[in-house]
Amino acid sequence: MALSNYQKSVTDRIQQLKKERNAIILAHNYVLGEVQDIADFCGDSLELSRKASMIEKQDVVVFCGVKFMAETAKILSPKKTVLLPVFDAGCPMADMADAEEVRNSKKQYPGAITVCYVNSTAEVKTEVDICCTSGNAEKIISSIPKDQQIIFIPDKNLGANVAKKLGREMILWDGFCPTHMRITMEMIKKKRDEFPNASVVVHPECTPEVVALADEALSTAGMLAFARKTPAKQIIVGTEIGIIHRMQKDSPEKMFIPISEQAVCMNMKKINLEDVLISLEKMQYEIKLDPETLEKAKKPIFKMLEGRI
Repeated sequence: MALSNYQKSVTDRIQQLKKERNAIILAHNYVLGEVQDIADFCGDSLELSRKASMIEKQDVVVFCGVKFMAETAKILSPKKTVLLPVFDAGCPMADMADAEEVRNSKKQYPGAITVCYVNSTAEVKTEVDICCTSGNAEKIISSIPKDQQIIFIPDKNLGANVAKKLGREMILWDGFCPTHMRITMEMIKKKRDEFPNASVVVHPECTPEVVALADEALSTAGMLAFARKTPAKQIIVGTEIGIIHRMQKDSPEKMFIPISEQAVCMNMKKINLEDVLISLEKMQYEIKLDPETLEKAKKPIFKMLEGRI
């Protein structure tokens, strides 16, 4: 879709400021398409974490996603200025666990390894042994001895899906992604009836019952790779609908069908082109973490990037 004259002027100004500030723009696969299009790099949580850990030339990181992602970028690149264009772009799942609750859980299960989904606050990360993403959760859990007790924080669905696939028992936190919880078995059955030749791919933040009905349960990076490689010409997409923008760009010859038009994370949609522009103009809103939090939180994240406990 061609940009309007206004969008083009905003985009041009962003590019100008990006050079002046020596900035890089990172964007998650769920944000608005117009923001994905001006980003230097788009990815899922694992890809963005890796990218953030390798930033050398730029001084400023404009993170287009939600707060925990910007915090992770700051933890991995503490000397960089990390900006979140919309201050209140949060994550309901991340807010379902706090550090005190994690400490209490560790007391309740002494000796357990705490595995924390990266969709969590910086404060929570200071209390855990290792982080994971939906893209490497299986690898992380597999690196832990089978007789070792595991507390999985905060997404009970991702934890349950990994536990089922690996045949592991885990103590699951009672957290979830509201957007993926809205995806139901009935939605999949209805879409399969409408598109009998389509493949169904869902995110592992969906319930185990939904995952059981899908052809694949993958991270957004995995979904993009699946969409490129599958011979299917129609793909039913069971995750936040922002991913379809990039899927369509990558594979324009295929048809991507959202499982539901309600599969929208309003927090991911808060950042628009104007917000990115204002963020670069005013250098707002900067992510600031105290030295102790930075030091403690980086350990489980670096273990995640290494892929083992």
